Formats: sequence, structure tokens, C-alpha cells
Amino acid sequence: MKKLFFATALTLGSLSVAIASTPMVYDGIMDEVLVSDFKEIAVADLPSAVTDALEADYAGATVNKAYMNDENIYKLEVTGSDGTTGTLYADAEGNWVNM
Repeated sequence: MKKLFFATALTLGSLSVAIASTPMVYDGIMDEVLVSDFKEIAVADLPSAVTDALEADYAGATVNKAYMNDENIYKLEVTGSDGTTGTLYADAEGNWVNM
């Protein structure tokens, strides 16, 4: 009887450890959801506050493509004066947004 009790306790104990240590996997799904909400707009349609902020904070940078989502967040694909490329996000008032 002791062996049966011990075997049952050991089995239940090992199952709870396996369930508790399930690893979390980053698969990038939320990145795709956030990116898919943006629709391309003409660079000329950017608010002046956004272009002024770009000139002030990233002098010499040029906007290659511009996108906007339903929350009036602008996604800018830019090329810096040194030739590096990157993506910036700004709101309609020209404040930079971390995405």
C-alpha cells in the first residue's frame, strides 16, 4: 500500500511540475497585427508637425514611404543623412511613439 501511495504522489507531483514550467514562445504574431493596421499614404499628406519633428530630431533624413493607421499614428520609413534606413512612428502632433 505504501508503494501505491508513493507512486501516485510521485506521478501527480511530476505532472504539476511539467505543467507549471511550460515555456512561453515569442512568435511575432502581435507584431504582424500592429503592422497590418497601417495603410500607405503620400509623403506629401504628412502633417506639418510630423515633418517638422523629423527635421528637428533627424536632420537630413528623408521619408521614403509613409503610412497611417486608424488611431492617427504615422509610420515613416526613413533614410538618414548617413544612408542608414529605419522606421519611425509619430502621432499627428509630431510626438515620437514607441511601437
